[in-house]
This record gives sequence, structure tokens and C-alpha cells, in this order.
Amino acid sequence: MTQANAQPVVLVPACNRQLGLHPFHVAGKKYVDFVRLAGCVPLVVPNAGADEFDTLLDLADGVLLTGAPSNVHPRHFDEPVHDATLPLDTERDDWTLPFIPQVLARGLPLLAICRGAQETNVALGGSLHQAVQELAGHLDHRAPAIEDAAAQYALAHEVEVLPGGVLAGIVDRARFQVNSVHGQAVNRLAEGLRVEARAPDGLVEAFSDPRAAGFNLCVQWHPEWQASRHAVSVQLARAFGDACRAYKRQMKLPR
Repeated sequence: MTQANAQPVVLVPACNRQLGLHPFHVAGKKYVDFVRLAGCVPLVVPNAGADEFDTLLDLADGVLLTGAPSNVHPRHFDEPVHDATLPLDTERDDWTLPFIPQVLARGLPLLAICRGAQETNVALGGSLHQAVQELAGHLDHRAPAIEDAAAQYALAHEVEVLPGGVLAGIVDRARFQVNSVHGQAVNRLAEGLRVEARAPDGLVEAFSDPRAAGFNLCVQWHPEWQASRHAVSVQLARAFGDACRAYKRQMKLPR
């Protein structure tokens, strides 16, 4: 395959898990599958140092920030931990939070899902609700406490798409149903970011950075779950893949 028709490469930052006696870098298969649905090649990236950022960014035609069981540590928005029983991943925080602004500054296409959306908001100066279910007037956005993935990721509530934004340009509807498996969510949206969709309780369900040169969209739900079965997920994958291919054509081909 020539460079001209090679598939775009999408970086997928890994999470950190202790499996038995040893630490591992892990990435959910559903996110890797979503990148492939977008027509791109996933490249799972372990923890990286700042001295490696340029090398990684030079390799990339896009970045997908995954969801995870862990939360962003609230010290990054000047709050104490609200619930010490919930998992954290400070190793992921330590490199993705400074990495995200560089991704946007380069104009690399960025799709951020759940934790990835939350860490993008924090990386750009925003804050999070640590327990949405405790807020007056808000839904409980957590998954049901049952051992069945299909039930956990079942459609849970509607989102309303705000007109004129990135999401409105991708989907062909003003409202659609999404799954909901999160306890944290955007509180204060970072300065300059644009709300793309809201839940019925007003919670920010999607946002973007209109200042960035490249495609970017952050969503709170999980479009990667059985993505090929859901029209909106397919539209999101196609839009992200198209943006990665356009970036590759613009930046990587000989001139």
C-alpha cells in the first residue's frame, strides 16, 4: 500500500490497571473497534512523557480519548476527592491533560468519549461534577448496578442537539436517545468551549472547541458501544474518520 492510500493512524491513550501482581496498560476493545469502523488504524499508546509528545503527534492523523472506569482526579480542578471508593487513574491524568491542548493546537482531529470528554474539559480549565446523582433536579446518569453489559449500555435518555454546531452538522436529527453510564460530568465548561448537546436535566452531553483548527467533538455518552448498530454512532465514526483522512491528505502527503 502506498502512502497516498494508507489508512489514517489514530492514537488511543491507554488506561492503567493492576492485573494480579503487575501493572498493565489497557484499552477497551470497543474503542479500538470504533476507530476501525471509522476506517482508521488504532494505535494504543501507554503513558507518555512530554519529551515524547512531538513524536506521537507526528505519527498521528487523529486522537480518540476513551472512557474508563476511573475518574479524573479532582485536584486538577481544585477540589478534594468526593468519594474515595471510586477509582482514579492519576498516571493517565498526568500525561493526557497536558497532551490534549497540544492535540488541539496541531489541528489534529479529536474525538473524546465519557472520561475523555471530562479530561478534555479539565485540561482546558473547566471543572466537573463529581456526583451528578446528588445534584437537585438532575437525573442519575449512572448505569444500573447489574452484571449485564447490554442493560448497562441500554438507551437511557434523550439529548437535544444545539443548532449550528459540530454535532448538528453530523447527525440528521435534533434529538436522539443515548446510553448513560457516568457519575461525573461537566460542571463549569472551560472558557471558549461550545455546548453541542444537553440532557433533559440540562447537563452538558457534548461540547467542542471552536477555536481549534481541526475537527473536535467531546461526548458524554458511549457511541462506541455496538456502534455499527446505531445510526448516530455510525455518523460520528464516519465524520471522525473523514476528518482524519482529510488531515492526513493535508499534512502527510508530499507537496
